[in-house]
Amino acid sequence: LTAPQSPMTEEARAFFQQAADDVAQPQKLYLAPSVLSADFGCLREALEDIRLGGAPWVHLDVMDGHFVPNLTIGAPVIKALRKYSQQVFDAHLMISNPEDFLQDFADAGCDRLTVHYEASEDPKALVQKIRELGMLPGITIKPNTPVDVVEPLLDDVALVLVMSVEPGFGGQKFMPAALDKIAQLDAWRKSRQLDFVIEVDGGIDEKTLPPVIEAGADAVVIGSSVFKTPDPVQTMRQFNKQLQALEEKRNAG
Repeated sequence: LTAPQSPMTEEARAFFQQAADDVAQPQKLYLAPSVLSADFGCLREALEDIRLGGAPWVHLDVMDGHFVPNLTIGAPVIKALRKYSQQVFDAHLMISNPEDFLQDFADAGCDRLTVHYEASEDPKALVQKIRELGMLPGITIKPNTPVDVVEPLLDDVALVLVMSVEPGFGGQKFMPAALDKIAQLDAWRKSRQLDFVIEVDGGIDEKTLPPVIEAGADAVVIGSSVFKTPDPVQTMRQFNKQLQALEEKRNAG
């Protein structure tokens, strides 16, 4: 994780250092607002809202209209946004042939890059290449894919993303079956003394957040429940307070 090249104020530098620390400390709980649900005409403003809301990560959903039936942003847009944010850029590639575009996302300034197990014939080589390019690699699976397929990759990844909705669109309802996957990943993590982050994406709100964290998740992607509210900044602050309480409960247990 490297700082942007443009001059930064001391406040911005301190914020960036906190974001860098967030990458290195996977056992904290993280809010990762997804700009998929923001106004695409005002993405710079959305990044500022995320900063003011206190979220250390920005979740970037990349869709190609082929691997999933929707088309969103790509590396050029992420590169354009990079200079406006010191937060961790957490990109989720929902694209075919992701190996052809890894360098583009590294050049765009992504800190974390998560790819789909289903999109590659050699997921292990894919995550290793992501790490070689200076990004933290993540692996994810669609809801109908058994979680067991990622078990052989756990030594190689920095993050496992559990999809609790079908990838491709925001605003879907949370699938409770995701809780079993989270719990299994947490059990593997503990038994093998690993430190990958467990992230969850899809249908997260104030009601579904507690069981997700209790199952073992560390990071939550929230889109519609943030950006479809009248005051996204205040909503993020409320989610952060809820995460803080859940983290205290986890540490006490």
